[in-house]
Amino acid sequence: MFNYDFNQVVPESILQVCRVLEGVGGRAWLVGGCVRDMLLGFVPYDWDIEIYQMGEKKLIQALKGLGRFEHVGKQFGVYKLWLKGLEIDIALPRKEIKTGEGHTAFDVVCDSELAPEQAVLRRDFTINAMMFDPLKDELLDFHGGQAHLQTKQLKHVSPAFVEDPLRPLRAMQFAARFGLTLDAQTAEMCKQLLNEAASLPSARIWQEWLKWSKAEYPSLGLQALKDMGWDMFYPELLALQGCVQDKGWHPEGDVWTHTLLVVDEAARLIKERELQGQDKVVLLFTALCHDLGKPLTTAVLDDGKVVCPKHGEAGIEPSMDFLDRIGAPKWLKKAVAPLVKEHVVHFEALLSDESVRCLAHRLRPMHIRLWEVLTEADACGRHPVPPERPALEWLKRAELLQVASAPAAPIITGKLLLSQGLKPSVGIGKLLDAAYQAQMRGDFNDRISALIWLEKQGVANANK
Repeated sequence: MFNYDFNQVVPESILQVCRVLEGVGGRAWLVGGCVRDMLLGFVPYDWDIEIYQMGEKKLIQALKGLGRFEHVGKQFGVYKLWLKGLEIDIALPRKEIKTGEGHTAFDVVCDSELAPEQAVLRRDFTINAMMFDPLKDELLDFHGGQAHLQTKQLKHVSPAFVEDPLRPLRAMQFAARFGLTLDAQTAEMCKQLLNEAASLPSARIWQEWLKWSKAEYPSLGLQALKDMGWDMFYPELLALQGCVQDKGWHPEGDVWTHTLLVVDEAARLIKERELQGQDKVVLLFTALCHDLGKPLTTAVLDDGKVVCPKHGEAGIEPSMDFLDRIGAPKWLKKAVAPLVKEHVVHFEALLSDESVRCLAHRLRPMHIRLWEVLTEADACGRHPVPPERPALEWLKRAELLQVASAPAAPIITGKLLLSQGLKPSVGIGKLLDAAYQAQMRGDFNDRISALIWLEKQGVANANK
């Protein structure tokens, strides 16, 4: 078992809430993810308290004396309390009765006298079904959650697991976040929920995939998805399984195997390079989508060689289809598309100032720095081939040209052309396009040389 001192982590404000609730006759237990996270050595982000032996009226009176609170889950008896910078969820124990299909089709009955061992039966996984009383330093673990954390198992709590179709996707992101393998019986129970998958709102689907994208072991989430048969809802991923690759370049196996390796390499590089914000999410989803074009382009030649010409470009459409399926936001689709398209350009084009400038322009709204990390994850996802950074020289050239983080701003603009005596017309647009291409080639690099270039194009008063 874990040898862990919970009270080194539990904030004073949480202890204060527990003391107040105990002082008016209740018993407060920390429940769910915060107990799991503390056992794993993490400081919880979410704090959940379940209060026993206290009715709702008495609970409300106690909360009024603590600070600002709201009844945010009236159906579930959930209150949100804001105290000393923390957002705390406080709930009464409850029973849930399935009333139909879907994630929310339940009748809920709050019962402050419900025994803890009965209350935890509604929870999804054993690792989320532990309870801790920080005042008495008592841990309740009715279903072996600690042992499953140690053995890296993800296992359901009770037969009630099959009442919520969101749980398979939660299994996916938990496996990815905590490095867990899905229990075989739990995987079979997830298959029983296949018929209810269509009832899930896209916003909830996206939230689970978003959590997956921030995980340390994303391949384990994908493997869990496959083990429980939920990969059938993502034909773009399903097509990767069994899609052959050239053994000389990809000794690891098919495109699915390669993709599992690449997403893990991307997660490693996110940590190593200290990527932040949206870059982390973009990199993981691009790593997942980068070879979705291979099933559409792969061919085995007469000599046995496997080729997949232009699979980057071919991968844009299935990538967008997949991201639509999981409810991804528009900003993510816009970011992933150019990275997928250009992920092998360093093999296809000669390195030059022009090719680097043009790449920076084509990658918008993303940038060469992130693209280079993607190429490294792709190259490293070919075990037992040694890790490498095949596009490092492209990044170095981009840094010298000052286009590593964003494409070069156009030197010749519409405002500049108008200042040179040109009148607004369709021709200005064509001239601006030609000017930017010339800038990419290095024909000019500042205002003076740009004016000289314009003069050579026959633009009146260009050099005045």
